[in-house]
Amino acid sequence: MRSRSQAGVTLMELLIAVTLFSMISVGLLYAMRIGLNSYGKTQSHLMDNRRVVGAQRILEEEIEGMIPIVAPCNAGSDGSGGARGPFFQGEPQTMRLVSAFSLQEGWRGQPQILELFVIPADNGGVRLVVNEIPYVHPIQAGRLCTDPVHYLPVSPGPQSFVLADKLAFCRFSYLNPPEAPTQRPAWQPAFNGKGRTWPLAVRIEMSPSQPDFSRLQPITVTAPLRIRRSPSILYDDLPPQ
Repeated sequence: MRSRSQAGVTLMELLIAVTLFSMISVGLLYAMRIGLNSYGKTQSHLMDNRRVVGAQRILEEEIEGMIPIVAPCNAGSDGSGGARGPFFQGEPQTMRLVSAFSLQEGWRGQPQILELFVIPADNGGVRLVVNEIPYVHPIQAGRLCTDPVHYLPVSPGPQSFVLADKLAFCRFSYLNPPEAPTQRPAWQPAFNGKGRTWPLAVRIEMSPSQPDFSRLQPITVTAPLRIRRSPSILYDDLPPQ
């Protein structure tokens, strides 16, 4: 036994203590790293899921918030000389409409001219993009069309917002009203209203370029258009001709 004058820690005991402390510290750091990595992956999954859900909600509200505007296409500054027709461009990968819903202000802001279109993505596949132009008057909307069924091309810009990315495909289809009372509405890749009316509903089909079943995937969005305004009835939103 050691006497009181020999009490202390030997070098071997110190080395063992330091070694044990180092092993415990490495284990704690390793466990913390695993925990942080798991937390980061969980947060990434949650953010991706929220982004997908948010994009689908935005698409539904933008389409369902459509305002039935009759615009004088290719008219003069006073609105004269243009062919009047429903302002709605419905093509397989391009859609134009006026909506009461905007990305910046939701349902409380100024109506917007929405340009929804599909462009190639940088890493392959395609992406769904939207442009928002503050809506002021039907004459302003009429400057975007040459006649009720032909519109100017759309292009992305600095203010364009990407609603969905990394898509294998994205296409629009439209529930066209029947041309005769004996017919039924039919889904078509383009809107064939020909200046008579608006579509009954819009469907946006999307599929991811790299499916990951651990996350929410973009799905088909179908939004009805409950519009009762007739394009043939003139309202007071345009100056008389």
